[in-house]
Amino acid sequence: MDIMSILAKLKVRKQLISAFKSAGLYLGNEEQPIFPKIHSVIIDDRSTKLTFSLRTGMDPNLIKKKMYVFHQKFGKNTQIKGEIKTFQLTVYAAGIPSSLLYDYEKYVALFKGLSIPIVAGMDLNGNMVVFDLVKNPHLLIAGETGSGKSTQLRSILTTLIKTLPPERLQLYLCDLKHSEFHVFRQIEHVQGVFVTAKEMMPVFTLIQGEMKRRGDLLDHHELSHVDDLPDPPPYIVVCIDEVALLQKEKSLMELVEEVSAIGRALGVFLILSMQRPDSKVLDGKLKNNLTVRMGFKCADLINSRIVGTPGSEKLKEEGRFLIKLPAFSENKELQAPFLSLDMAKKLLMAHWSAKTKDRRKPPLNASSNVIDLKENENGIFEVLDE
Repeated sequence: MDIMSILAKLKVRKQLISAFKSAGLYLGNEEQPIFPKIHSVIIDDRSTKLTFSLRTGMDPNLIKKKMYVFHQKFGKNTQIKGEIKTFQLTVYAAGIPSSLLYDYEKYVALFKGLSIPIVAGMDLNGNMVVFDLVKNPHLLIAGETGSGKSTQLRSILTTLIKTLPPERLQLYLCDLKHSEFHVFRQIEHVQGVFVTAKEMMPVFTLIQGEMKRRGDLLDHHELSHVDDLPDPPPYIVVCIDEVALLQKEKSLMELVEEVSAIGRALGVFLILSMQRPDSKVLDGKLKNNLTVRMGFKCADLINSRIVGTPGSEKLKEEGRFLIKLPAFSENKELQAPFLSLDMAKKLLMAHWSAKTKDRRKPPLNASSNVIDLKENENGIFEVLDE
């Protein structure tokens, strides 16, 4: 080890001891303090990592309470992970970028082994966070106007369309604000774009029947997931923008909750988004079944807590969010990739359907029986088995 590396590590250790003192993390008195024990210092081009352990009798909760002290000493690109006794402080050299352009070609290599890849965003270490919706079922995206929520929804759907063929993926898009999903209307994967609760009800009834059919197939073959079937049916992803507008639609919300409860094994998944989180919509059962949450800038702490991402009310940059993911011990801050509407149109051109779809007539081609919706003279949809 050269002299410069030794001096750099000594400087960082001195900074950490100074932080311990300012945070009150020591035993004894100010004249003869006993600080946490520093075990190692690792410095490379991307980060500086310090591992330390608390002395017996030190309150580990002080680490979280006094996090601002560590930020003051090391900068805002600082994280501390650990519990009870041993902790690791990481200072990232680059930090999270304030903006990030969507680049599908760079993401493809990250999709290996993932059935339904969701590109979340870039973390402090410059790594892209990608997860599998099959293993982490049902996603909630929340954030106020201008936070980047809608762009994130656009990039997620574009990624799914470009990655999975229409034989493996069916999309049902519910656009209650009449503004987000028009770009996807003619895409071959998209079974329909629905803009009212009245249009959505027969669709969810249809999906409920398909889930029963798939459940019966699993029972027949004595299997636990549709992916294990001899001829696996396509994944069904239902995306509802501004789901809070369905608050008064009790019957419809019961069907949404049913999908969240049993959809995983049946290959049926939800992506829900809302501008202002509502505890009446996100009740205990539905909220618990949404295993991944993305909290963009929220109005206040109450709203961010409803989402499950406390702290997202403090976010400043557009496209910045906190993600709650089972693989992470705590929420992680990420920057979402930005995908403009014009760029999305260019990327999706190769996936346009040759046949124009009626947004209100979505076929479910998952079974040997062709199931369709037909509108009668009174404007009411009927389920037909041909």
